[in-house]
Amino acid sequence: MDNKRLDLNLLVTLEALLEEQNVTRAAARLHLSQPAVSAQLSRLRDMFNDPLLIPAHRGMMPTTKALELLTPLRIALDQVRETLITHQHFEPAQASLTITIACTDYLQAVIGLAVMNELRRQAPGIRIAIRSLEPPRLEAQMARGEVDLALMTPEEAPKVLRIRPLYDENYVLVGCWNHSQLSEEMTIEEYVQLEHVIVSLSGGDFSTQVDQVLQTLGYRRNVVLSTSSFLFVLEIVAHSRFVALVPRRLVAQRSDLKVVESPIKSLGFKVGMVWHERNHGHSAHRWVREQISRILCAK
Repeated sequence: MDNKRLDLNLLVTLEALLEEQNVTRAAARLHLSQPAVSAQLSRLRDMFNDPLLIPAHRGMMPTTKALELLTPLRIALDQVRETLITHQHFEPAQASLTITIACTDYLQAVIGLAVMNELRRQAPGIRIAIRSLEPPRLEAQMARGEVDLALMTPEEAPKVLRIRPLYDENYVLVGCWNHSQLSEEMTIEEYVQLEHVIVSLSGGDFSTQVDQVLQTLGYRRNVVLSTSSFLFVLEIVAHSRFVALVPRRLVAQRSDLKVVESPIKSLGFKVGMVWHERNHGHSAHRWVREQISRILCAK
């Protein structure tokens, strides 16, 4: 290859094309027109003497040569990006960036407004994209730059990612505001007789950590509904005789629910912040992590 023809912008386009496998999506990601990206693809094909991407049933399919290029291309471009931004001083007031955060709907409800308001107050040019947490895909999403930060239970995070503990959460028992069977003096025997709604993040499970604890104590509760959304649980119990165990912070401002302590003690989980090594030294990302840590640890 003639080094005089080497254009770093072309390599950035190649990375986007290989990851998106679609000219239109790559163009949107690069903030370029579709004809401009098509023209760059033509130059890349000439540069590598290979089609790189060929038409497929949906989008485009990378050639064998393209697949061989993808990993070393990502590594090389990440090193260039890191070199450019590692030692830059971040000025929040002048910054313009987008941060993508993955978390459950519980954390979206608890932290979304507080974090957004504070980050926007200090950095008016910042944009935050919040998406659903998918633990099995998280490492790959972060490696591709699709997710910058995740808020989750640290034990569920892939070991190759960086983790910072934030706070401990515990569960409370909730039902509709006039639920006569809910009280602070409720026994486990009374608790298991109620009709329960549970959250299964993976979808469809009717057993959680709570049921494992109950089993060791010789009890079994009556789970009538399983859902993947904490927010849906709150609406269900608010308009029925069902009850649910939910994180305490989630119902701190809900006056339409009756909230009592869980009859099963010591139930809870930790919340942590998770990120990829590729973002570790980035001054803007480091600032965002510090702000989120400060906000959540103060709540």
